[in-house]
Amino acid sequence: MKRIPIFFLSVFLILPISFSLAQAPQQPPQQSQRPPDGGTREVLISILIPSIPNVPFAATVDTEWIRQLPDGSSITLKNHRAIARDAAGRIFQERRALVPDDGKAKSGVTQIEISDPVSHELYICIPYERTCQLEEFSPRESAPYGAPGKVHMAQGASSESEDLGKQSIGGLETTGTRETTVIPANTIGNNSPLISKREFWFSPKLGVNLVSKRQDPLSGTQNFEVSDIALGDPDAKLFEVPSGFKILDLRKPLEISSPQASPN
Repeated sequence: MKRIPIFFLSVFLILPISFSLAQAPQQPPQQSQRPPDGGTREVLISILIPSIPNVPFAATVDTEWIRQLPDGSSITLKNHRAIARDAAGRIFQERRALVPDDGKAKSGVTQIEISDPVSHELYICIPYERTCQLEEFSPRESAPYGAPGKVHMAQGASSESEDLGKQSIGGLETTGTRETTVIPANTIGNNSPLISKREFWFSPKLGVNLVSKRQDPLSGTQNFEVSDIALGDPDAKLFEVPSGFKILDLRKPLEISSPQASPN
């Protein structure tokens, strides 16, 4: 999984020096800053690119996230990121910030991921820090790609699947599936039924969902679409660690030094 921008709201309380010094000695010292409380963390699960050899391509993933607010208004955020896979099954992915689609904010690259199923290496590079974390990479087993797969559902929830037939996307044949899940009232604290829908259009040739849509009353509408598909081996430089970046090998165990005995 991919990492998604997180917004925090922090409240700071700064006390004048004269006020803090005037406190009676028996009073506990006042905090100059209160820790941030509350807030949420939301993560978008985008298109999964499996490590399939001999099916190279390059493309763009277009993301749209629409959230409806209680007053009837909505927030729409978008981004466009590059993806690629070579004949060896290596995968390159950009991660970009979600921004309003008004042209005022630039969606910068927040992360670059390079995974290699042969060397079992995963590089997660942070451009603004000029560092790459090196982790162990284990490709997912070859389950039948395109099937949305089982998801964890609340006890008592029901789900049904619908075959949507076939359609051509970007010159590639895809098969469509729609899943509808219903969580009955009073199951997870909800006072009315919750209905969510997921729609997938899967390309057997690439082993990738070219379109993925999710409508959920809790997280809003999330649309992912693969566009600008170019078949064939992408530029080999995409799978090289950026020059000048520091590599932190997280596969090595941390060395914990024993405390030194204090002199007598």
